[in-house]
Amino acid sequence: MVIFIDESGTHKQSDHSTQAVVYIQISDLENVEQKILIAEKELKIESFHWGEERWKIRNKFLSKIIDLKFTVKVAIFENPTHPGKMLELIFNHLITEKDIKNVFIDGEKPRWYENRLKKVLRDKGISVKKLRTVRSKSSPGIQLADCLAGLVRRYYDNPEEPDPRRWFKKLKREKKLLLEIRFNTQATDPFLPRQ
Repeated sequence: MVIFIDESGTHKQSDHSTQAVVYIQISDLENVEQKILIAEKELKIESFHWGEERWKIRNKFLSKIIDLKFTVKVAIFENPTHPGKMLELIFNHLITEKDIKNVFIDGEKPRWYENRLKKVLRDKGISVKKLRTVRSKSSPGIQLADCLAGLVRRYYDNPEEPDPRRWFKKLKREKKLLLEIRFNTQATDPFLPRQ
């Protein structure tokens, strides 16, 4: 099993943020990545990034990847949030499997992000050597995680908008969305005083 992690909306001061953990069975990784690359080529895009695409391309990309063999777990919380304070809590809830071959994160993440994730992996008895940073443009798996994190955040920000609602329901119906956890940022922030 291979895990790809990405988030969406953590820079915003309102609405929601999401953390997506995408699971791909190792036997299918090459097939999944190849099909994502084919989809990008057909759409005439160099690499998929949720924030850079309009709904026309998002819909076409989602229609091409929705049947691939993956599952996703997401954490959703309201902004403003402090990702550094929340990461351990989020990763402890989302990364529960033991048979993990590798964990990939976007190489553009700051060092503290990688260090927090390493701590969670060590606490779970998973070798930190399994953690890899990759450039999102060169990793179809990270692009998949980015797409799903962006979709879930858009759905929670605009639950009545037709496109996000349709794709979110399809993720659930196809049993791709294994877990969605909503966090109350105030209640889960360990740096806020208890009342």
